[in-house]
Amino acid sequence: MAETREHTLTGTRGALCVHEWPRDEPRYLALLVHGYGEHAGRYAQVAGVLGAHGAAVFAPDHVGHGRSAGERVVVEDFEDVVSDVHAAADLARAAHPGLPLVMIGHSMGGLIAARYAQRYGSELTALVLSGPVLGEWELPGRLLSLPEIPDTPISPAALSRDPEVGAAYAADPLVWHGPMKRPTVEAFARTLRTVDEGGDVGALPVLWLHGDDDRLVPLPGSRTGVERLTGGADGDLTVRIYPGARHEVFAETDRDEVFADLTAFLDRVVPH
Repeated sequence: MAETREHTLTGTRGALCVHEWPRDEPRYLALLVHGYGEHAGRYAQVAGVLGAHGAAVFAPDHVGHGRSAGERVVVEDFEDVVSDVHAAADLARAAHPGLPLVMIGHSMGGLIAARYAQRYGSELTALVLSGPVLGEWELPGRLLSLPEIPDTPISPAALSRDPEVGAAYAADPLVWHGPMKRPTVEAFARTLRTVDEGGDVGALPVLWLHGDDDRLVPLPGSRTGVERLTGGADGDLTVRIYPGARHEVFAETDRDEVFADLTAFLDRVVPH
């Protein structure tokens, strides 16, 4: 297991924990942006692959998640979360000035990363979106139409065909296993609209990874958002859809293929 460090920054809503997987003389920086209800510590394998590929890796726990401050899984404004991720990027750049910066966002982290690219795209060399919450995601509207949000936690089986992934998720004390909270669902709905209306990311290279059996963030809805974000035919978009894969493609049974696609993309877009 790669060495890890933890940093505590002053976030927009309290203490912000940022994980670091350091590397001597890295050739680029990778910033991992985790999904809803989880935490950056679940990305140690991804960080190991990126570290072996030449990256120093940083990843914040979002407000209300992991080891960061805040009521559990409450995100009142994703613009604040984007600002927190920017603070983590500043930490990475201060440690390694002048290196290219790649952002990798999964699920809710894909929404955050997309908004980050709209706000700070000139600071990025590439954007990777894994099962991103973008476009026509129906869950917020469905939940907000109910008088009370049901206590229906994420099914571990929806994450991966690898049963060990689901078992580890279910046993992880830093993962939220309760219901979604209304302020967060409302923030999702607002930010989906904001990103849809926020314009494309121009020539920024984008890699979109998705499982075609993703039941948490269905493929067709994300496609609409990704195509809008990347400007359609005018953008630099690479698409990899994995047959049979569920929500967490980096933790799927064909993860070696996913990591090979990721590093091949980075070889193309990160300057040597």
